[in-house]
Amino acid sequence: RSRIPVILLACGSFNPTTNMHMRLFELARDHLHQTGQYQVIEGIMSPVSDNYGKKGLVSARHWVAMAKLALETSDWIRVDAWESEQDTWTETVKVLRHHYNEALRAFQSKKAFTRNKHPTESSTGNSFSCQQPVLPELKLLCGADFLLIFYIKEIVEKFGLVCISRAGSDPSQFIQQSDLLSKFQHNIFLVREWIQNEISATWIRSALSRGLSVKYLVPDSVIAYIAQHVYTAESEHRKKGHLLHPLRLQNTTIN
Repeated sequence: RSRIPVILLACGSFNPTTNMHMRLFELARDHLHQTGQYQVIEGIMSPVSDNYGKKGLVSARHWVAMAKLALETSDWIRVDAWESEQDTWTETVKVLRHHYNEALRAFQSKKAFTRNKHPTESSTGNSFSCQQPVLPELKLLCGADFLLIFYIKEIVEKFGLVCISRAGSDPSQFIQQSDLLSKFQHNIFLVREWIQNEISATWIRSALSRGLSVKYLVPDSVIAYIAQHVYTAESEHRKKGHLLHPLRLQNTTIN
């Protein structure tokens, strides 16, 4: 039985990219493979734009550059700059739509190529030498706290979530308490990180601003980039007091 191809998408500031960010992709891939139903074919790291509004954020071009350096050793995860290049903060569901459309275009191109390359097999229905491409599913890779804040019906219904939970959290309980999430719980995959790893990008920035070592928490290539370009005590206070754009949007909606 053939497996369903899956693309994993993670959105965030990645400020900076840590070993834990990349570890999340590996955990999610292992979990989906162990179901026997899915084959993860790609991971995408999508840094947010400059207008996200989070305290301590440096320019988005630095996030993209650091993510590219961190992923040099990965043969299946890549960084995509589309979201970071937008003029305004982009809702996660819109980022998912964009990458779904990109996957759909790639699928249609492969399908047309296969049909043109094997016109005889296609016309006679002989699929032995002409395996048709399959449209991959796109799933959002996130921390379990995403369920508590920004869940949207379209995300859990159309795409699906792969949530990495940390020790001490119980996202399954929250799912059961939510009518929306319990309705689509078949499309929510909960993955537990049994090896406790509490690496925080916020802690990393704080350590760097105080001259402390972050070796073995962040890839060496990223550490070298940081030493040349980003993070000072002043940068950590940039946008202090600003409300995150998603929360500003939520407040506008409520009010």
